[in-house]
Amino acid sequence: MLTVRDVSIMLGISEKDVLDLTENGTIPGYKIGGVYLRFKKEQVEQYKKTQHRLNPNAPKQEGASVGSKISDFLYFNDFYILAAILIILLGYFVYRGL
Repeated sequence: MLTVRDVSIMLGISEKDVLDLTENGTIPGYKIGGVYLRFKKEQVEQYKKTQHRLNPNAPKQEGASVGSKISDFLYFNDFYILAAILIILLGYFVYRGL
């Protein structure tokens, strides 16, 4: 079983694109505990072959760009970033006595 990151590296697309393809049913994905998606390697390879057959002249992407990696990081960690900011603000206000 592959993770979202493994599939994004295999296909040369961002993790968000992998999730989008899974949500619209293009790539079959499996939820474990309702949170983490997993993929069967055979199904991802089949999708990759199908895409290559449909568009053989498409340039191969070696990996995600820096902008896409930052976008993925913010997409998957937005809750934790917001929580850290709130904790820092609350700590500041408690320290100041407000």
